[in-house]
Amino acid sequence: MRIASVGRAFPGHYYTQEELIARFQQVFRGTLRNGGRLARIHRNTRVEGRHLALPLDDYEKLDSFGSANDAFIDCAVDLAELSLCDALEQAQLTPRDIDAIFSVSVTGIAAPSIEARLAGRLALRPDVKRIPIFGLGCVAGTAGIARAADYVKAFPEQVAVLLSVELCSLTFQRGDPSVPNLIASGLFGDGSAAAVVVGAERGESGPRVVATRSTLYPDTGRVMGWEIGGGGFRIVLSGEVPSLVREHVRSDVDRFLNDQGLRLSDVDRFICHPGGPKVLEALEEALGQPREAFALTWRSLREVGNLSSASVLMVLHETLGQQNPPGTRGLMISMGPGFCSELALLEW
Repeated sequence: MRIASVGRAFPGHYYTQEELIARFQQVFRGTLRNGGRLARIHRNTRVEGRHLALPLDDYEKLDSFGSANDAFIDCAVDLAELSLCDALEQAQLTPRDIDAIFSVSVTGIAAPSIEARLAGRLALRPDVKRIPIFGLGCVAGTAGIARAADYVKAFPEQVAVLLSVELCSLTFQRGDPSVPNLIASGLFGDGSAAAVVVGAERGESGPRVVATRSTLYPDTGRVMGWEIGGGGFRIVLSGEVPSLVREHVRSDVDRFLNDQGLRLSDVDRFICHPGGPKVLEALEEALGQPREAFALTWRSLREVGNLSSASVLMVLHETLGQQNPPGTRGLMISMGPGFCSELALLEW
């Protein structure tokens, strides 16, 4: 089971964090008693700029959940096509080679799902297996790799694709001055990623998916997620996340690696979801790693923000572009609603 390639796509609208701070201060004028609070929250995310699904002025036209979700579908299909074609080109495959597509998103709803809407555009085979997954959130990048690897383990002659599209900006709640909404408005961006995972009989190059592990923590359902109502997606984001990282991740990683006859010192690459500065600092502390070990994750956070499920795939794309001699081991780590974590051990 190998990851043959990772493709990426971003909307064409990119704004610096300072541009976005100025716009959000206009949006919340008269709502926030302390106007400087928003700027501090946004700057503390350490995000320097983000891609957005729409031009800034167009967000004012989104006057309902329905209009925001229509925008999600239109943009998501276009970005999904670009990222998937990028991944297939890198792997020297065509859309007709795809046997199964796992599509993940938590920022919009589509039925038919996004990959079904791509079928005609890309001339996918009519017998392609489609597995749309909703609700995993940020953890879905690593979880999707794991599920695609499970599939090609069962069908080693086949090709599976993981497709992630997240348009976080379309979930913004204009009338909500709560701290979670302010953090989200400064942290999350938009983008799409696709990974091609091939079975052992295919012979393509790329890191092997050696093992995966899912962990769901009890009594943590209110730590992260959405409240979905007439106004759309309202974020649930607790300050407990860094504490949960410190409490659980090291023991989870140690048990996972021990089951493979390995230790943390045997890991050469850390491919982590950029959940935010406090989460990354907690991860560094929990794993006892220096800042440099997470350099690609910090760079992704700085340059494009948190892209929910697509983020760890962006980091994986950059990792694949590094020099990875045979025997190099990588550890994918993501966390998300549930509260839960997902681990994947890779080896070049």
